[in-house]
Amino acid sequence: MKEAVNEKQVLDLIDTELKSMQRGIVATPDTRAQLESFAQANQGSMDIVLMQMAIQFGYKMALQTIQDQISKQVITQ
Repeated sequence: MKEAVNEKQVLDLIDTELKSMQRGIVATPDTRAQLESFAQANQGSMDIVLMQMAIQFGYKMALQTIQDQISKQVITQ
């Protein structure tokens, strides 16, 4: 029988995913401002790179939101 996944395991998985995003071929922007700056600087060239950066940034934001919510629940318990 499988054991239930606890909050620590989920937080560890999220941390691993966030760290792996820094080693990709396409950089994951740390902030929306960095993403917007790249979009303005490339002037329509490298749209595929911009699209990948946007996808990764969205994934990073989702992971950080989940991480924050779990951390808040762990603290209040």
